[in-house]
Amino acid sequence: RSTAAAAVAMALSGVRVLELAGLAPVPLCGMILADFGAQVVRVDRLSRSASAFEQGDVQARGKRSLALDLKRPQGAAVLRRLCLGADVLIEPFRHGVMERLGLGPEVLLQENPRLIYARLTGFGQTGKYAKSAGHDINYLAVSGVLSKLGRKDENPYAPVNLLADFAGGGVMCALGIVTALFERARSGRGQVIDASMVEGVAYLSSFLWKSQNLGLWSQPRGENLLDSGAPFYETYRTSDGKFMAVGAIEPKFYSQLIKGLGLNLGELPAQMSFSDWPEMKKKFASIFAQKTQAEWCSIFDSTDACVTPVLSFDDAASHQHHKERNSFIKNDQGEISPRPAPVLSRTPAVPSCKRDPFIGEHTEEVLLEYGFTKQEIAKLHSDEVIEFKNLKANL
Repeated sequence: RSTAAAAVAMALSGVRVLELAGLAPVPLCGMILADFGAQVVRVDRLSRSASAFEQGDVQARGKRSLALDLKRPQGAAVLRRLCLGADVLIEPFRHGVMERLGLGPEVLLQENPRLIYARLTGFGQTGKYAKSAGHDINYLAVSGVLSKLGRKDENPYAPVNLLADFAGGGVMCALGIVTALFERARSGRGQVIDASMVEGVAYLSSFLWKSQNLGLWSQPRGENLLDSGAPFYETYRTSDGKFMAVGAIEPKFYSQLIKGLGLNLGELPAQMSFSDWPEMKKKFASIFAQKTQAEWCSIFDSTDACVTPVLSFDDAASHQHHKERNSFIKNDQGEISPRPAPVLSRTPAVPSCKRDPFIGEHTEEVLLEYGFTKQEIAKLHSDEVIEFKNLKANL
């Protein structure tokens, strides 16, 4: 079906979102909404004042860009007018910035009571750290989660910036926005979303908190069932320098793992004999090191041993399973990325294949759409409050 028809059929079609440009978490939040059909406008700083990071926003799929100087009173007034016609505003700034610009929630929600005003920050809008700078590793640390991550006798280890920035930040914020949109359909009223990455990643870790009494985490970090303590929940190097991932927790899966490794279950210590785990790890490692990743795949692929290859991005994109499900998509530039998840049966996300927008590429188009006149736009441009991107300069 055509992309236009798909856009109308998508779950969030008709939802108008203003995303104030920021670093990683907010762009993911906006991209998720855009992928599922929302009309997302990224409000960029003028290109001369935008940082290199903003120039390189890689999560801009399906968005349009409007370049606006919010620090000028005229620029702030433009955003206030845009918010009259918007459903959602997402802002990434540090504590108090929006209020200083005269764009706080009390102002914007008074002017448009239906507006959903999402504030995505590291530490949240209140509390001791609300005004402090930080990054994913700091939010992960303060949430308690970082203390659980890492191998035995090593420092805690942050898995790149996935957990706080994106899972606890961008995704949780998107969930908050969709929930607030759902509630607004009943009440007709918007609300403020205080999305803290610390609390988002802590909430994500609810299982860790609630399973403490099960004895799953009674050993030091790196010596428990799921944190690389167990030989059957671990990664192992293969003879060609690649890796296999093993997650054979249940006895019926464990027995298939043992069989695939060519060992005899009756001659080994009990699976849950903690004291034997380090020795069993060495045994498994020496066996995995004797075959290539492809050879191990041919042994384990048709079993329920819970053994899978650790795939590189390139290998993942070309893997048979993902090809059969179209799990990865290619845009017009030939760039490969994961397709939006989850898959909705009637109204699936149909991600844009177009290149990402240049800063200010859609300034005039968006302002006209939101009710500004050509004369008003010309005045804003001559006053250097807004910027148009000269596309010819990029060719």
